[in-house]
Amino acid sequence: MIEELLPESVVAVEAHADDHPGGAHGATPYPELYPEEAALVSRAVEKRRREFAVVRGCARRAMEKLGVPPQAVLPGERGAPQWPEGLIGSMTHCDGYAAAALARGTDLASLGIDAEPHRPLPDDVLPAVALPGEARRLRDLAGERPGVHWDRLLFSAKESVYKAWFPLTGKWLDFAEADIEVFTDPGRTTSGGLRAGLLVPGPVVGGRRIDRFEGRWTVARGLVATSVAVPH
Repeated sequence: MIEELLPESVVAVEAHADDHPGGAHGATPYPELYPEEAALVSRAVEKRRREFAVVRGCARRAMEKLGVPPQAVLPGERGAPQWPEGLIGSMTHCDGYAAAALARGTDLASLGIDAEPHRPLPDDVLPAVALPGEARRLRDLAGERPGVHWDRLLFSAKESVYKAWFPLTGKWLDFAEADIEVFTDPGRTTSGGLRAGLLVPGPVVGGRRIDRFEGRWTVARGLVATSVAVPH
């Protein structure tokens, strides 16, 4: 599901609980952690340990596909994953699903992925996430295509934008600092593109400052997934 949202240079690996009973959040053993990873979740509840392990299992399989020896994925500043030298990537997990996407740093400057349950946001979350213009566009989209929970899609898109932003800047990006427009693919109602206008000075990529990110979204299997890929 994630791979179809990303350029061909990106390798994505995902785990659905319904594909592998117990493999994402069930009773079967989950992927083994490196000692330094295990130490980070030694006091966490079982659900957190499983999610932590499953998404890292996805990341290590993606490393292997890129010809990189599997290794620990430790959180760095603000929790951003620290990737092997020469790689860029992103991870996401929610109930019953986990995914990791990796690429060589020579192919892309940065990327971000996010997956969320395809259901409405809690009532108090949308006002904290959406700009006035975004809220208006969401209402229009909901009237035209009520089968998509556009508020959840917006939240996911902002998460993907932040995950692509942070490795390039090392700075926090607030929900109110990116204005996101969502588009549907011709003839389809469950996939499309997104554009994030940056309302603060953007990162310098390839010698020029960029002012927006481009991405993709899809709704499938009870999930909404988004991605942002930043070219050089």
